[in-house]
Order: sequence, then C-alpha cells, then structure tokens
Amino acid sequence: MFAKLIGAVVVTFIAAAIPETRAYTVWIFLIAIIVVFVIEGVRIVPQQQAWVVERLGKFSEILEPGLNLIIPFFERVAYTHSLKEVPLDVPEQVCITRDNTQLGVDGVIYYQVMDPRLASYGSSNYIMAIVQLAQTTLRSEIGKMELDKTFESRDEINRQIVAALDEAGRNWGIKVLRYEIKSLTPPEAILRSMQQQITAEREKRALIAKSEGERQQEINIADGRKQAAVLNSEGEKQAAINRAQGEATALRLIAEANAAAVHAVGEAIAGKGGMEAANLKVAQEYVAAFGNLAKTSNTLIVPANAADIASLVTTAMTVLDKTRQAAAKS
Repeated sequence: MFAKLIGAVVVTFIAAAIPETRAYTVWIFLIAIIVVFVIEGVRIVPQQQAWVVERLGKFSEILEPGLNLIIPFFERVAYTHSLKEVPLDVPEQVCITRDNTQLGVDGVIYYQVMDPRLASYGSSNYIMAIVQLAQTTLRSEIGKMELDKTFESRDEINRQIVAALDEAGRNWGIKVLRYEIKSLTPPEAILRSMQQQITAEREKRALIAKSEGERQQEINIADGRKQAAVLNSEGEKQAAINRAQGEATALRLIAEANAAAVHAVGEAIAGKGGMEAANLKVAQEYVAAFGNLAKTSNTLIVPANAADIASLVTTAMTVLDKTRQAAAKS
C-alpha cells in the first residue's frame, strides 16, 4: 500500500516538473490516489479460496469467492488459503520395529482447510506441524509391530495416523482426510533373507503340489486296476456261466437226440421186416470196418473170433432185440 502511495507521489512530482502538465498536478495526484485506493480496496477472490482480512492488525473477516471490498490503510489481506483437498508428501524416515529392525517409510497426507481463521492463527506453520506429527505417529505405530506385521497392517497404520492428525488438526483449522504409506523399505540384508524365504516357500509349495499329484496319480492307477480286475472277474464269471449253460444245453440236446434216435431205432425194429434190416445193416457195418483194418498201420486188439460174422451179428441182434423190447414197453 505504501509503495503504491509513494508511486503516486512520484508521478505527481514528475507531472509538476513538466511544464505542459504542471497546471494539472493536483488532478493527477487525486487520480493517482483514487487508482491506489481502487487497487487496494477491491479484491476478487477465486473459487475454493478463502482470504483472511485483518483490520489494524486484528482479525476482521474472511472474504468469500467473488468481488469484495476492503478499507485501504486500515484493512489488509493477511492470509490466503486454498479450500481444495491438498496432497502433501511426507519425507522418508527410518523407523525401528518391535524386533529391532530398521525400516524406511514414506507416505502422503491428504488434508483440507476447514476453518481459515484457525489455519491462520492456530499454528505458525500447520503444514510443517502435520508432517512432523505424521512422522512421530508413524514411528510410534511401527515400533509396536514386528517387521512381518508391518507389511500386513498398512491399513491399520494409516487409520491410526489419520486419527492422531485429525484430532490435532482441529486446533489448526484443517481436516486430515487420509494418509497412505507409499513404501516400506527394509535393509538390503533383510531383503535378501526375505527373498530367500519366499523362494524356499515357493519350492516347498511346488514339492507339496508335485507329491500330491504323484499321490493322486498312484491312487487313480490303483483304482483303475481295481476296477479293471473287478470287470475282468465279472466277465470271466459271466463267461463261465454262459459256458456251463451252453454245455448243459448241449448235453441235454445230445441226450434228447440219442433218446430220439434209440426210440426211432426201436420203433423201426419193432416194425415188419425191421429185424432182418437190422441184421443186414450190422453185417454191412462189420464187413466195412473189418475191411478198413488192412488200410491202416494201426495196431489194434480184435476179438479172437473176428472172422465169425454170424456170432457178431447174433450178438448185435440180441442188443437190438432188447432195445426193441424197451421201446415196446415205453
């Protein structure tokens, strides 16, 4: 403000030094003063911003977005705040876990100014305050956990930090919306050991999976063999039953055929001229069989009276007679 007034005075002196404008020096001074008052008294506040006005060094009001007027010399815009959600990086720091392991942790805070007056007068630098509090709370939460637990509990750590920052931020006129851990970096030795552990665990799972596969394969093969044996035995059983039934049927048919043949022979013998025909047939069969003996080199035992055809025919006729009598009785 004073710089602008000095500028107006300088312009007035320059106008007074020029003969052509010397007569208008007073008007030029008045116009310069009016321009300074307009520049200093009119404030256009952008959307989503809040400007804090002080009157004679004391809080007066908060200018809303749009056109606003203040009293020059008496009022001034002391602070300007953005009401948007603001991301803020938290520098990486070394934390000590419960099992005395160093862990590099960094994150990002998302906050928003809710009360511009408290944000102006509640803390000299609320950004530094929330960063420092976030780091302190983070070290405290990491110190309560072991190394392996920290990788699993990011959400829990984030919630604890947000709760602590939000409680403190009420006095600073800000609200911490969320905190996110960006990275957890253990030392190189821990990383190598973790990698070895992961590799060993994967190999273990691979061996277990392989053994389970081989076990299942053996079970499937044994089950297949069992089913095949059962099916084979069932097939053999059914085949034996079929063979037995077939043989029984064949024997029954042969017996029935023999019985029919005997019955037919008996009926034929019982008929007229049957006995003479039987005698002739037996004699022919005997002569034919005896004639075939000389054609082969087989050694046979024949009856002593093989040449006595009459006795053999008589014997055969006796059998035929008994068969006839049996057929007649039936």
